[in-house]
Amino acid sequence: MHGLGTHLLVELKACNTKLLNDLKKVEAIMVEAAKTAKATIVDVHFHKFSPFGISGVVVIAESHLSIHTWPEYGYAAVDIFTCGDVLKPEVAVEFLVDKFQSKHPSIMEVRRGILSKGNVKLPHKVVSPIGEMPVDDRAKELQMVP
Repeated sequence: MHGLGTHLLVELKACNTKLLNDLKKVEAIMVEAAKTAKATIVDVHFHKFSPFGISGVVVIAESHLSIHTWPEYGYAAVDIFTCGDVLKPEVAVEFLVDKFQSKHPSIMEVRRGILSKGNVKLPHKVVSPIGEMPVDDRAKELQMVP
């Protein structure tokens, strides 16, 4: 099945609890994971909650990497959503598992944007927006309705 993107839902269990509550380290690890996977970083935003927990996102040209930590449980939920064929999200996952010292990681892969009929690969970028020139026979169905 071909889609526009790959979404990895990463469960990082039994992690280093101190690390999961260190804003600077969590941000640095997430940014480095994006770089390791050869992503193009567009923006970075992280926030520390009181008394503990961090949420953050690394916006990349290929989509995003996001995290929310629960240091009190040694757990982090990570989403890695990528579009196109260049970036390898699995490389980012391996990096994160190692750096957060997760003893029990698990990964679920979801194909996003499955719009093609049959087993035809869709181009990541099209020449014109859907409203101007139909990309396929479902173009009108895919348009936003005001």
